[in-house]
Amino acid sequence: MTRYALVGAGARAGMFIRALTTDHADVAELVALADTNPARPAVYKKRFDLDIPVYDASDFTAMLKRERVDVVLVTTVDRYHEKYLVAALEAGCDAVTEKPMTTDALSCRRILEAVRKTGRNVRVTFNYRYNPLHEAVKSVLKSGEIGEIGSVHFEWLLDVRHGADYFRRWHREKENSGGLLVHKAGHHFDLVNWWLDDIPDTVFAAGRLFFYGDQGRRHGYARDYDRAHGAPEAEGDPFALRMADEPAMRELYLDAERHDGYHRDRNVFAPGVTIEDDMAVLVRYARGASMSYHLTAYAPWEGYRVMFNGSRGRLELEVVETDHVAPSAAAGVKGEPGSVSTAERGWRRLLVRPFWAPPREIEVDGYSRQGHGGADVRMLADLIRPDAPADPLGRTANAVDGARALLTGLAANESLATGQAVRVQDLLDPEEIK
Repeated sequence: MTRYALVGAGARAGMFIRALTTDHADVAELVALADTNPARPAVYKKRFDLDIPVYDASDFTAMLKRERVDVVLVTTVDRYHEKYLVAALEAGCDAVTEKPMTTDALSCRRILEAVRKTGRNVRVTFNYRYNPLHEAVKSVLKSGEIGEIGSVHFEWLLDVRHGADYFRRWHREKENSGGLLVHKAGHHFDLVNWWLDDIPDTVFAAGRLFFYGDQGRRHGYARDYDRAHGAPEAEGDPFALRMADEPAMRELYLDAERHDGYHRDRNVFAPGVTIEDDMAVLVRYARGASMSYHLTAYAPWEGYRVMFNGSRGRLELEVVETDHVAPSAAAGVKGEPGSVSTAERGWRRLLVRPFWAPPREIEVDGYSRQGHGGADVRMLADLIRPDAPADPLGRTANAVDGARALLTGLAANESLATGQAVRVQDLLDPEEIK
């Protein structure tokens, strides 16, 4: 029985706690929770009827020793991942961390060095690798059906419900999240690394804060309030998050404010946003392929398009997760109960276009509109179960994979700041990510 402890009891923690205490309780045991805020672990103890100790995060190392922890789950604010990962490794534990692995190159080097020094393992939860659609893409590319890949075009659209949520919470500050090119696009950059079995070499980016923050005044959306709760000005605002109406949000955040003053429901158009909401990135990979990538965080619909141009044809993946945001669900949070209207439709298509032949659509089983296309459940089984089946697609991501995904976003951020193309070797020694 593997003994787990979790640090960072926010919303994402629930997925891991549920997996450990229900689906995989025959092989795993959750023995402790840690957080800087005592209210949030208390919510999970009640929700899952847990009889386990709760530690203040400042006692993290003592917790590992006292509870004889084997594996640490890190689901804290992104900027603190490195702190807990290195401490866990040095205490003799393995670790699993939410993406991104960290938010800057120095922290990335510290994690990689700790892995080498201790011989322990870090796994990064790149759940998109486990989406059945993305597995099918990997299989087609691996088969060689469309030949050598010359270029990739990747467009990701976050709608004005999901995208706006990054501008309400701690993610709105780049020092906490690394910006969307690290926090969100890290998923996508990892997918391309995995799909191509390659690593980034040179990155150029252009982007800005166009829609949220103070720019909202220019577009006519801004209202004069700092956070939604208790603000009369927020009434009727489709961008206002009403935590009091969502039991899970109320317990985890609104009722927990008295301990740390953290406001989960900031006005997305209030001052203080330091991340971008519209970003374009060009990437050249080590073996010569290129990628054009665009992330928009204020779209009317949510989904993505990925196109691979190969020496024998083309592969196209198109996913519409929600074709619009229904007015009744506009202020919900994607993934929270009641946040997606039944009026919102989605569809998907994976199409091979070989040279000299008609296009062929690939049917994919197991896809779901819940849990990142059904990926979360599959990933958790692979991470937790010692009897997980062999993985011919190499979906499990380690610290090197985490660093490779991180490098594209960090180089893009550097390019945004300097206006110049950035070689990733200037951020991290290529020997460190082999």
